[in-house]
Amino acid sequence: MSTTSLLVLAVAGLLLVTFPSLCSSRAAHDHHQGEKCKPSGTLESPARGHTCDECCKPGHIYPTYQCSPPVSTHTKAIMTLNDFSEGGDGGDPSECDGKYHKNSERVVALSTGWYAKGKRCGKNIRIHAKGRSVLAKVVDECDTLHGCDKPHAFQPPCPHNDVDASQAVWDALGITGDDVGDFPITWSDA
Repeated sequence: MSTTSLLVLAVAGLLLVTFPSLCSSRAAHDHHQGEKCKPSGTLESPARGHTCDECCKPGHIYPTYQCSPPVSTHTKAIMTLNDFSEGGDGGDPSECDGKYHKNSERVVALSTGWYAKGKRCGKNIRIHAKGRSVLAKVVDECDTLHGCDKPHAFQPPCPHNDVDASQAVWDALGITGDDVGDFPITWSDA
């Protein structure tokens, strides 16, 4: 073996010892990337707030996010319930089509990073929970940067890993009763 080959092997070995993550699996890489999605800032709720169960608490500080965990075939998320109809807790009409949607439609809003500036608008995602799966159409963004105002139904910014789903999605997955609200799921692009 030449001196150059030995030197290359020695440098490669040194790199692997110094940076073991260079040789990690994709799952570990995805996990590591998810950890990088740290709050990008904060949003302080106005001292006087709107009164509702889901509304921002007056004077409370909420984290904001510009990112979401990487999307894989089993992206971990928290599914929340949203009313996409006019006057519902979704606030303004859906970002993708400027329309309100019935609770009988299988529609979702994705956290800002997953919404990807509208690149998933009108596309289906597959949601997995409780041994079932369902297709749901992306119609809106669950804003992780803004909130506590009328366009956001006076609600705090969304978490970075949120799939905000209509009642029809919850029903199709067989999630009922006390389980409705914040439920761990996995999802993928369909």
